Amino acid sequence: MRYMSADDAMKLIRSGDTICCQGSTSVPVMLQEALTRRADELRDVKIVSGFNVTTGPAPFCKPEYKDSFIVNSIFLCADQRKHVAAGYGSMVPAFLGEVPYLFRSGLLPIDVAFINCSLPDENGYCSFGISADISVAAVECARVVIAQVNKSIPYLYGKCMIHESQITAAVECDIPPVAMEFGPPTEIEAAIGGFIANEIPDGATLQIGVGGIPNAILNGIKHHQHLGLHTEAMTDGVVRLMEEGVIDNTLKKNHTGVSVASLALGSKHMYEFLDHNRDVEFYDVAYTNDPFRIRENPRVCAINSAIEVDLTGQVCADSIGDMIFSSVGGQHDFMYGGSLSEGGKTFIALPSRTLKGKNKIVAHLAPGAGVVTTRFQTQYVATEYGIVYLRNKNLAERAKALISIAHPDDREELEKAACERFGYSFLRLK
Repeated sequence: MRYMSADDAMKLIRSGDTICCQGSTSVPVMLQEALTRRADELRDVKIVSGFNVTTGPAPFCKPEYKDSFIVNSIFLCADQRKHVAAGYGSMVPAFLGEVPYLFRSGLLPIDVAFINCSLPDENGYCSFGISADISVAAVECARVVIAQVNKSIPYLYGKCMIHESQITAAVECDIPPVAMEFGPPTEIEAAIGGFIANEIPDGATLQIGVGGIPNAILNGIKHHQHLGLHTEAMTDGVVRLMEEGVIDNTLKKNHTGVSVASLALGSKHMYEFLDHNRDVEFYDVAYTNDPFRIRENPRVCAINSAIEVDLTGQVCADSIGDMIFSSVGGQHDFMYGGSLSEGGKTFIALPSRTLKGKNKIVAHLAPGAGVVTTRFQTQYVATEYGIVYLRNKNLAERAKALISIAHPDDREELEKAACERFGYSFLRLK
């Protein structure tokens, strides 16, 4: 391993390079900070990253660096969101599962990879730890690989390894991944979670995200049997079910007996649980998010969230109007793969209103809003007022169903909009 200081490693960066930074709760912030110390010497360095959880804004996201560093986010998070909203960077629209192909094909060339990896094992292999997602492909394609070799990164199995000989420059560090703790679900989250939990059968293969609603769902299935896990993001909630034997992966057809994920974010306990755990394997998102691999498992239950849903079932999950909030991520990959699975079910979970009282079941998506899941793919939609199934319904029937789970104070307005839009086909349903 060629160890050096972070500042010395940054001498390998050239103006015009494209850098891919590892993400999840394992962002190589030490390397990013060192990069910004060369801001006066560099121009037009493009920075690509996926799903990031950090304790503050990315070091390169400052107006004074606008000519040095250009943000091209794959999945916009809080560390870069304000910078992009201010016009200093942008987002590359792409299904998360196809990002490795963009790298490997040269459509989105990567010159440098910043990673935050484990210590090497006895054979010289470091693990990408809790963020295989887009990092595996970035490392394959990069001219230069700069690694934070980190004592605090868990060693994970699967296809998420890099040999020390592939690392151009190594920087020693001992920085724990960001710990994420979630409190108990709110009353609204618990209600939504309960409706979805009731639809999940024993033997289901789960894809589930992060936050209060997913935690409420996981609480609701703690007495299920023989669940499997094939997901994008692993969290504390699924780890609890693994520890309790609820998730045992015995009925999965793909990776029987093993939980599969691409990234992880959660507590220190979760990271310790994952370290050298043979019951868990991590792969890049081209593998985990392949809809035709997802469908191989039976009874896939894919649960995702939304910013708003219109009366026809169109799901916006990446923007608030024309302001980019995140990206499509893996929602489309799992909604499609889940719908193809034998006995599979897909769910969109959202509260009926925002914290500011704005309705989330809407007559029309906000101007500029992006459609992440099309009306042709939407199956179940759940709010705290119930759960409805849209797949076999016409547009007027969908509107009626969605209005029934909207906030009661919004239903009259939505009914008027539905009458104007769908005419007698809606009126005859009342």
